[in-house]
Amino acid sequence: MKMAVWKCKKCGYLYDESIGDAKTGIKAGTKFEDIPSDWVCSRCGAGKNQFIRKEST
Repeated sequence: MKMAVWKCKKCGYLYDESIGDAKTGIKAGTKFEDIPSDWVCSRCGAGKNQFIRKEST
């Protein structure tokens, strides 16, 4: 199964589901929709609602 990549609209940080976000304790393989609703961008602090799914290339 292909994992998605999500981009923060405020700072451009990329959340890659296959990598996770060790800085905020999100394990590799965690789908974006499974991240807690109070999670914020580890770079700029934006909420989940500021992320958009990147189109596959």
